[in-house]
Formats: sequence, structure tokens, C-alpha cells
Amino acid sequence: MLSYRHGFHAGNYADVLKHAILLQTIELIQKKDKPFVYIDTHAGAGGYCLDDEFAQKTAEFKDGIGRLWGRQDLPASLVHYLECVAHFNEGNGGAAEALAWYPGSPALVDMQLRDKDRMVLHELHGTDHQLLAEYFEGERQTKVVRGDGLKGLLAAVPPLERRGLVLIDPSYEIKSDYRDVAEAIIKAQRKFATGVYLLWYPVVNRAQTESMLSLLKESGIRRQLRIEQAIKPDSDEFGMTAAGLWVINPPWQLDEIATEMLQSLSALLGQPGGQVTVKWEVGE
Repeated sequence: MLSYRHGFHAGNYADVLKHAILLQTIELIQKKDKPFVYIDTHAGAGGYCLDDEFAQKTAEFKDGIGRLWGRQDLPASLVHYLECVAHFNEGNGGAAEALAWYPGSPALVDMQLRDKDRMVLHELHGTDHQLLAEYFEGERQTKVVRGDGLKGLLAAVPPLERRGLVLIDPSYEIKSDYRDVAEAIIKAQRKFATGVYLLWYPVVNRAQTESMLSLLKESGIRRQLRIEQAIKPDSDEFGMTAAGLWVINPPWQLDEIATEMLQSLSALLGQPGGQVTVKWEVGE
């Protein structure tokens, strides 16, 4: 597990979907004036240089954020996402119109926080934890924890604010990750039923992914929404064919926003045979 480095994949099509939906979820949560906490179980390094060896080795960002960059015909949800990426580039000494840096989830959320909100970030990888801690050094609203994020999640809920957004974004390098993630979410939801949970998932082996999601569907938890983009048909060949977000207790209108967003992403990022899905898997 500790070998995984997100820098290889920063800004790919899965990141585009994950981060654009994350930003919209926060925007909807913040329509209420009350404070909330953001909990990230696998926070990564905070931000990534797209010119370094990790990003250039795979160049996955070219078929992700690269295909959206500079476009003027996108829905408001994706415009906001691109504005945040541009702001991150400016913050790292680049020009807003350049694409040299890509923000991780913590950096994107940090741009949205009000004075009353806070973050709890977990990262187990030693190097990434150090980079993350340096990025947020001195930030009173942010707590950076080195450790197992799933265990950290159970310790962090229920939060004092009684309002929270949890992002679970593991590497899935180990097969047991799929079951461990589902079980941790079920336990956390029992402690903090009003929280919003965003589970990012890849589709490399469809049966393996659906087995994890079935555990959640059959858990008795209500209001579970699937938001998924398959850039090409499922295959037995190596590689990710789709990625999605499984959202428990999504804020009102997120499904509508996601539907509009995915229509644009399908045209820009998809390949022949790809499809998008926004579906309530468990209702009220």
C-alpha cells in the first residue's frame, strides 16, 4: 500500500470527476451557514507538479484536465473546478492560463473553507505526509495526521459540528481494501448518520468493484447515489475502464448537477463504447 503515489495519476479523468463533484458537494453543503468538517482518509501530498517525473511518466493528465483546459463551453460546475485549478497554478508561481500544477483534494477544499469550517487529513505514506504537513503548516483550521485513514475516520466521527463531508479515496492496491473500505464506511455511518460520504472507486475488475458496492447497498443505509464515468467498455485487459463516486446522503440537487456535468465529460473524455451513470442505488 505504501508504494502508491498519486503523482503518477494526478489530473487524469478520474481526478476530474472526483474533484469537480467534491467542489459541488461543498458548495451545496455551504448553502447552510452552519460550520462543517471535511475528513479525508487518504489525502495524498496536497498538490502535484505536472512537469515532474511522476506525472510525465504516464502523462495521464493530458487525457483528463488537459482536455478541459482553456475551453469556454463548459457547465458552471466544471468552470468552477477549472478556476480552482488555475488559482492553484497562480499560487505556485505560474500563470493562471498555464497548466503546470494540479491540486489534490486537500488543496481544493482549502480554497473553499470558511473561517468556521475545518479539515482533518490522514495520510500514511511517509513522503506524502511530510509534503502535506509542510503545505498546511501553521493552518489552524487543518489537522494533518499520519496514519491509517480508515481507523482515523472512526476516531473522528461524530464531529463536534454535527455536519461533515468525508472523502474516502484509497489506492485499492490490496484486494482487501475493497471490503475494508465498505466496512469502515458502514461503521462510520452508524456513528455519524447525517454525514455526507464520498467514496471514490476505480473499475479495473467490475465484479470486484460491484462486490464492494453491494456491501454498501445491502447495509440498510438509505440515500445512496452512484456517479460514474466509464471512458470505455469493461474489459479483462489490464487498466482502469471507469471511475466513480458512491455518495451516501448527497446534498439536495447533487444528482442534477452531476447529470449535467457528466454529459459534458462524456463528450470530452470518453472513448467509443463509454457511458456515464447517475443513479439512485438506494432511495429514501
